[in-house]
Amino acid sequence: MPDILSSIPLNAIRVFEAAARLKSFTRAAEELGISQAAVSWQVKALERRLDQALFLRLPREVALTGSGERLSHAATQAMTILRTALTDLSETEEGVLAITSFTTVANQWLAPRIGSFQLQHPQIAVRLDTSARLVDLARENVDVALRSGSGNWPGLATDYLFPNIHTPVCTPAMRERLGGLTRPEDLLSAPLIGVPEEWEVWFAAAGVGPRRENAAPPRLTGDSQTLEVASAIGGQGIALACPFFFAGDIAAGRIVTPFEIYAHYDDGYWLAYPADRARAPKIRAFRDWLLACVADDPALAPYTRRQV
Repeated sequence: MPDILSSIPLNAIRVFEAAARLKSFTRAAEELGISQAAVSWQVKALERRLDQALFLRLPREVALTGSGERLSHAATQAMTILRTALTDLSETEEGVLAITSFTTVANQWLAPRIGSFQLQHPQIAVRLDTSARLVDLARENVDVALRSGSGNWPGLATDYLFPNIHTPVCTPAMRERLGGLTRPEDLLSAPLIGVPEEWEVWFAAAGVGPRRENAAPPRLTGDSQTLEVASAIGGQGIALACPFFFAGDIAAGRIVTPFEIYAHYDDGYWLAYPADRARAPKIRAFRDWLLACVADDPALAPYTRRQV
């Protein structure tokens, strides 16, 4: 036996429910924002499909038939349940901001500040995911991303945050152990931490030729700057790091930056979000808050002039 629901448009049930609840085609039309004729047409189409009358058309009003009364009760219950579910979903969706970010950006820069966003917007809960994986914001349940690159990603709106720069960092003791590190060339034979290709970029920026072919490879490569800098703080060698991510460690003297030489690895870090959701209140609130944080961060001041 065919399912009768599959042949009845939901909109017809919606129109019938309003007309039955308000006992008026005119008031139903006003509530739904359609014409009275459209209400009448939808009701007639539903009656034809069910092969029975749902309303008695009286001179100045309409009244439900027995069948109409039965359907009205069920339709009102169903629409109430549906409205409640949709409202709950909408409020839940708008009440949670899902952020994806690289581990270092999240741990060293965003996490210490995110509390102020939550104080300003207590109605928005934050879910922060740290991953090197490139999340598809159009398909996955994530609202915004902090990522590095060109800032030109199809379907996404972007706001520039700060440059993606690295410079060597180590403990004061390691610097002294290596003779003071007065020239970039001194690092060619130093115990390095990190990805070899990233070190080659820094050496090129410093005007230093490639390391010797027989030089020992970096003794540790982590999946984030946070791990590599932690190893440097432990006295294991010299790491590459973004100086403003570790401004607290530098200010406290746990690490030093021997050279004022910065290698740029791409066009910088960006806030990215789906262009068609740019006006969503929670995304606008986070964007405004984040850009204000960037503008107010004194550690970023020497580096925020965008490099073209």
